[in-house]
Amino acid sequence: MKFRYAMVCSSNQNRSMEAHSLLKKQGFDVSSYGTGAHVKLPGPSLREPNVYEFGTPYKHMFDDLRRKDPELYKRNGILPMLKRNLSVKLAPQRWQDNAADGCFDIVFTFEEKVFDMVLE
Repeated sequence: MKFRYAMVCSSNQNRSMEAHSLLKKQGFDVSSYGTGAHVKLPGPSLREPNVYEFGTPYKHMFDDLRRKDPELYKRNGILPMLKRNLSVKLAPQRWQDNAADGCFDIVFTFEEKVFDMVLE
């Protein structure tokens, strides 16, 4: 019996996508999601995050940040992370909107608040 796995973090960027990438390479049936209202990535300061809608392609985010400040986003690891993400799937998906993806046998969450949102 093959299980279906879901990896869930807040923005479907870092932890859920790293797990998704690793499991996908090993042949697992895996999907990944975020639970936030928007996809948030670090910006030039804590008060200036980069905010995108779920469904915005990782390539668009990559190109946008590379245009804004390539050195900053390369140095803080955001561009390499986005490059990995776009090799895994097209865009971040929101857990609350995943009904069409079907049921999962095992769901991993990476924060307590994300766990609570998945249960809701």
